[in-house]
Amino acid sequence: MSIWSEAFGAGTDAPILLIMGSMSQGVLWPDELVGRLAAGGRRVIRYDHRDTGRSQTVDFAIHPYTWQDIKDDVYRVMDEHGLDRAHLVGHSAGGLLAQLVAVERPDRVCSLTVIASSPLGGGEGEVLVRALMGQEPAEGSLPEPTPEFVAFYRALMAAPPPADRRTRVDGMIAEQRVLHGTGLPFDEDAARRLQERVYDRARDLSAAVNHRLAAAARPDFEPVGALSAITAPTLVIEGTHEPVKPGHGAIIAERIPGAELMIVTGMGHTLPAEVHEELAAAILAHTGGRSGKSPVRV
Repeated sequence: MSIWSEAFGAGTDAPILLIMGSMSQGVLWPDELVGRLAAGGRRVIRYDHRDTGRSQTVDFAIHPYTWQDIKDDVYRVMDEHGLDRAHLVGHSAGGLLAQLVAVERPDRVCSLTVIASSPLGGGEGEVLVRALMGQEPAEGSLPEPTPEFVAFYRALMAAPPPADRRTRVDGMIAEQRVLHGTGLPFDEDAARRLQERVYDRARDLSAAVNHRLAAAARPDFEPVGALSAITAPTLVIEGTHEPVKPGHGAIIAERIPGAELMIVTGMGHTLPAEVHEELAAAILAHTGGRSGKSPVRV
């Protein structure tokens, strides 16, 4: 399996490995945010998950895989960059991957930062499926996504496939708008530049759906009750306008010993320009880098 990655900053700096969410390319880690981290004295690595961007794509029917395999790609990227250990920063499903790595290989994790994610073993996938199917949440389950998020994805599942590049990019922008949330202005021009970049650099944009097929074979991917075993210093970040996993960050922070919770005003499920300075400062402070200001933690 060939996994595309790129590194920024000096090779002698302490490494940060950025792990993006399901079906997402590494370039969804914004260049400006990556640049701030590198300028703060960090070697920053981002990569495309298998079946996204420039990484290898497969015929899933012939070569099926699970989220355990996607998790193992984290180790593969670390090994390819010669890293015995790294600071892991995971977004959304990338946060789940980072949590699992911190559980099973604590020797390879310097620190853990989890952004817009759900607690490992919390059943987030079931919560999402129930919401999209219009079913009542199970007793004691995680908080559901917002009604706006549910309505958008129900309509998306019923819509015909996009006919051309423009239609596909327009749909990707509409999805980004929903994920962005309502707390900050949505920059449609910036969104179009990003989604056109995602579209144009993908070997096969449709291959990313294989992550959903892999998710169907993930019953043992998320061990229940394992978060208490994490020993890495942990920072959990969530936006006040998170549409997908609202309130999940507080649950993660409660379950990981000594974890800190940071709430970012206005942020939804994306990483817009308005929050780059605050996120970079918090990550640099957490990983021991130079930061411009102290984050507000709650």
